Amino acid sequence: MAISGRNNRLLPRLQSLFLNLKRRNCTLLGEGTEESKLQGRFASVAGANKSPFDISTWRAIDSRSFGISRPMIPPSTWTVLKYLQRKGFESYLVGGCVRDLVLRRIPKDFDVITTAKLKQIRKQFHRARIIGRRFPICLVNLQGSVIEVSSFETVAERAKEEETILPHMPANCDNKHFVRWRDCLHRDFTVNSLFFDPFANRIYDYANGLKDLKTGKVRTVIPAQLSFKEDCARILRGIRIAARLGLSFSEETAEAIQNLYLSILSLDKQRLMMEVNFMLSYGAAESSLFLLRRFKLLDILLPVHAAYLAQQADYQSAQNSTMLMKLFSNVDKLLACDRPSDSRLWIGLLAFHLALVHKPQDALVVWAFSSALYHGNWSEAVKCARENALEHVQFIPEILQDCISKSDETLVEEVSQLASLVQSSIDVLTDPECLLESMARYPPFPCSGAVFISKRMGESVAGIFDVLLNDVESYKNERETFEIHYELLGEGDWNEIRFVLGKVIMETMSSGITQKHQPRVVNDEHCILKTNIKPQQQLAQEKWPSTPTGLEEQSAVVREKEQQFKMVGEKGMVVGETENHCQEMSKEKPIVKATKEENCCQEAVKEKAKKHRQEAVKEKAKKHRQEAVREKNKRKYIDAVNEENKCSVEVVMEKQKYHQEAKKQKLYQGATRREENQQEVVKANADHHPEATKDKKEKQQQQGMEEKREKQCRPLSSLFK
Repeated sequence: MAISGRNNRLLPRLQSLFLNLKRRNCTLLGEGTEESKLQGRFASVAGANKSPFDISTWRAIDSRSFGISRPMIPPSTWTVLKYLQRKGFESYLVGGCVRDLVLRRIPKDFDVITTAKLKQIRKQFHRARIIGRRFPICLVNLQGSVIEVSSFETVAERAKEEETILPHMPANCDNKHFVRWRDCLHRDFTVNSLFFDPFANRIYDYANGLKDLKTGKVRTVIPAQLSFKEDCARILRGIRIAARLGLSFSEETAEAIQNLYLSILSLDKQRLMMEVNFMLSYGAAESSLFLLRRFKLLDILLPVHAAYLAQQADYQSAQNSTMLMKLFSNVDKLLACDRPSDSRLWIGLLAFHLALVHKPQDALVVWAFSSALYHGNWSEAVKCARENALEHVQFIPEILQDCISKSDETLVEEVSQLASLVQSSIDVLTDPECLLESMARYPPFPCSGAVFISKRMGESVAGIFDVLLNDVESYKNERETFEIHYELLGEGDWNEIRFVLGKVIMETMSSGITQKHQPRVVNDEHCILKTNIKPQQQLAQEKWPSTPTGLEEQSAVVREKEQQFKMVGEKGMVVGETENHCQEMSKEKPIVKATKEENCCQEAVKEKAKKHRQEAVKEKAKKHRQEAVREKNKRKYIDAVNEENKCSVEVVMEKQKYHQEAKKQKLYQGATRREENQQEVVKANADHHPEATKDKKEKQQQQGMEEKREKQCRPLSSLFK
C-alpha cells in the first residue's frame, strides 16, 4: 500500500517533468518535427549565453500611446494595485484586460499579478481567500467587486524542477524582466501575455503579443501541441478570444485544435459550463457557435444543434441564416462584456429551438408565446400576435405555414403545449439518456452522450416557462418600461429573463418575414375587381366572438361577400353586352372607388392604431422617467435634510441636556423650599400647642426669677463703683 501511494504521488511529478522537457528542449524521441516548429521566435539563439529566446524582441512601450489612462482602471482594482505598492511589492495588470485596453475595448475583468506571496496578499486584505490547486490565486473582495490577484512566486515554485532545464538569466537582463518573462512562458496565448505597469505607464511585451494583435492572430506562447496537451481548456479559451475579438488562428494553432479537440472530454462539467457561458453570455454567441462548429467542438458540447446545423447547411444557401443563428445574433445585439446575462437565457433559447425542431409550430403560436413573455399580459400578447401573424415568416423547418383562423381557446392550448415542449427539451441538455434518444433522429451523426449542464440548472430554467403552462389567460406581469435591467438579468431574475427571451424571439421572427399576405384578386375579361377579404374577417370578428360557431358564421359571411362581388362582375359583363361603353364604365367606377376607399380606410385605421400604441409607449416611458426624476429629487432632498439634521443633532442634544439639568435644579430647589416650609409649619404648630405654651411660661417664669435673684444678690464690687 505504501509503494502504491508513493507511486501515485510520484506520477504527477514525472508527468510535469516530461512536459517541461518537451516544452523547453523538444528533442525527445518521436518529436523530431517539434524542432522545426520551434524555429523563429522560440528557437533563435541570441547572445553568448545561448538563450532560446531573443531578448531583442522584448519591448517596453508607453501605454499612453494606446490612449490608456488612469480612469480606465476601476477604483477597486486601483486600490489593490496602490495598496500593494505602498507595502513595497510590485504590482501589474496582466492578461486579457491589458489586451482589451490596447484594443480600446471594455475588459470583462481586471487581473492583478504581484511579487507578494499569496499568504502575504491574504494578510493585507480583510476579505481575501486563496482558491485553486494547480494555479492558485487570491480572490480579494473590495468595494462590491472581486479582483483576482496572482503571484510571481507561484510560477517560481512550479519552475523549481525546471531550473536545471531553463537557461541562466540572459545577459543585459535585470531580475524584474526575468521574472516577468518567466511568468509569460506559462501564459496561454501571446495576446494574453502582456504586462501593464499603471504607475510607470509601461506595457511589457515578451512574446510579440502586440504584433499578433495588429495582424489579428491568435497564437500560443509555446508550441500549440504542447500548450493544449498541458491544458486542454486553452482550446475553448482560444475559441472565445477569436470569436469575441474577430481574430483568426495561426496555422499551427488551428492544426493543433483540429488534432486535439477530443481532449476537452477530459474536462469536468463545471469547467465546460464556465467556458461555454463565457462564449454565449457576453455578446459573441453567434461567432462562438460558428467557430465551435468549424472545429467540431459543437459535436461534443451541443450534438443535437450541431446535427441540425449540418442538415441545414444545404438549405442555408437559399436562406440567409438558420433560425438558431438568428436567435443568438439577436442576443448579441443586447449583450456585451459589461452587460452580460445569466446562463439561463441561452439555455432557454437552446431548449426553445429544440422544441421547434422536434415539433414545428404555426407562426401565430410562436408569436403568442413570445409576446406573452415580452408583454407579461395575455390579452396584449394575443393582439400583438394576431397583428404580426399577418406577415409570412420563413424559417424551415421550425415554422409551419401561416394559419390565422385560430380561436383564442385553441391558441391558449397550443401555447401551453409549446411551453411544455420547451421544458421537456431541457432534459435533452441535462440528461444523457434523453440526449441519446434525441440523437436517434440523426443516425449519421455520432454522439458521446456527454452533457455539461447540471439538472439543477435545468430545473431552474424550466421554472421560467411555468407561467405559460396553466391558466395562461390570467398571467399578468406588466412592466413599467420596456428597457432591459442588466443587473437583474446578470443575477438570473426570472421576470427579466422572460422579457429578454420574448424580445429575442420576436426580433428573430421579424427578421424571418419575407412578404405580406396578398389580397385576393377576381379577374374577368371586362372588369378587374380587387377585393381584400381580411376587412370582412375583421368585421366578422367584431360581430361574433372567437368560438367555433362564430368562425363558421364568419366563413359564411365571407362566402356571401365573395358571391356578391362575383355577381357584380357578372352584371358588369351583361351590361357591357347590352349597353354602351360609357354606361358600363359609370357602373364599374363606383365599385372600384368603394374598394379603394375601404383599403384606404383600413390603412388609415392601422396607422392610427400604430401611432396610438407608439404614443402610449412613449407616455409610459415619459411617466416612468418623470417618476424616476421625482424619486431622485426626493432622495436628494432627504439626503440634504439628513445632512443638515446631523449637524444640528448635537446642538439639540446639548439643549435637551441643559433643559433636563435645569428641570432637575428647579425640582431640587422646589423640594428644598417645600421642606423648609414644612419645617416652619411644624415649628408654628409646635408653638401653638398647649404643652409648648406651658413650657414657654415656665421658662419665662424661670428667667424672671433668675433676673430678680441677680438684682437682689449683686456682688460687692458693684457697690464700690
